[in-house]
Amino acid sequence: MSSSVADRLQRKAKRPAGTKQVRLKLVYIDFWSVVKLSFLISVALGIVTVVATFFVWLILNQTGIFNDLDSLLQDILGDANFSIQDTFSLSQIMLFSIVVAILNVVVGTVLGAIVAVLYNLSVKVTGGLLVGFTNN
Repeated sequence: MSSSVADRLQRKAKRPAGTKQVRLKLVYIDFWSVVKLSFLISVALGIVTVVATFFVWLILNQTGIFNDLDSLLQDILGDANFSIQDTFSLSQIMLFSIVVAILNVVVGTVLGAIVAVLYNLSVKVTGGLLVGFTNN
């Protein structure tokens, strides 16, 4: 009745693995971790904003929409000196986009910090958030 290690491993592998579930309460969120994460997410969204603005302006310029709008406004207003392409040049649009992205980084980081503080304060009243985990 000697059994080898391979036989024991084979019998062990045939047993169904039971699913273990764990329920944990989230009772604290680290303030600085949330600030760092919200800062990184805000920076990524700011970069996406600047790049998307550049591509939208480039597409509008290449399709000739600015020229069509210029001719339409000149027909309506009769002002030959006004040009949308001069008013909304690439440099002005990109500067505005960068300013908006910087403001979004600041606001996003501050909102992340506020959410962390509010959650940590609300845990004192609610007891925390119950989260379930499984090993599947």
